[in-house]
Amino acid sequence: MSERVTVDMWFDPICPWAWITSRWLLEVERVREVDIRFHVMSLSVLNEGRDLPEQYQELMRTGWGPVRVCIAAEQRYGTESLRDLYTALGTRIHLGQEKLSAELFAAALSDAGLDPALSEAADGTGYDQALRASHEAGMRPVGTDVGTPVIHAPGPDGSPVAFFGPVITPAPKGEAAGRLWDGVLLVAGTPGFYELKRSRELGPIFD
Repeated sequence: MSERVTVDMWFDPICPWAWITSRWLLEVERVREVDIRFHVMSLSVLNEGRDLPEQYQELMRTGWGPVRVCIAAEQRYGTESLRDLYTALGTRIHLGQEKLSAELFAAALSDAGLDPALSEAADGTGYDQALRASHEAGMRPVGTDVGTPVIHAPGPDGSPVAFFGPVITPAPKGEAAGRLWDGVLLVAGTPGFYELKRSRELGPIFD
C-alpha cells in the first residue's frame, strides 16, 4: 500500500472546465491514495489589465463575487470548508445554470453548512488581499499563460509538480479516473514536458 498524499487544486467557481476537473479529482480520491484539497484562484485577478472582448470583461467583473465569498469562508472556517462550498456553488452555477447573485451565494453557503451572511463579501474588497495571495500561491509554479484548473501534486519520484489541466469532458469515473491520473502525473513529472493539446470538439458535459 502506498502512502496517501495530498493533492492541491486551485479553482475559480465560474469556470466550467475547472468544475469538471474537480469532479474527476474527487473520483480519483476514491481509487488512488490521494486526498484532494481545494484552494481559490481568480480569473478576474488573472485577467486584470488584459484586452478582452466586452462579454468576457463583464464575466470578469461579476467573477469577483464568488471568489471573494470563498475566501471569506476559508478565513472563517478553514481551507477544508472550500470542498463543500465549491460543490455547492458549482452545483448551482454549472448544473443549475443559476445566475451569479447574492441570493445564489447565500444559498450555496447554506447548502455547505456555512453562514449565509458571508455572501456580503462579494461586494467588498476586504478579502482581496487574501484572495490575491491564494491566487499567487497557485499560479506561481505554472505561470500566467494558463487559467484554471491548476494542480500541485507530488510527482512519481515524490518531488513536487504543478500543472494546468487536465481539460476533460465528461469527468471519467472509477478506474478510468485513476488511469488518467496515473498518466497525467507521469507526463507532469517528466522534466522539460510542457504541453499536450488538441482541438476542443465538445463543450462541458456535466454528468
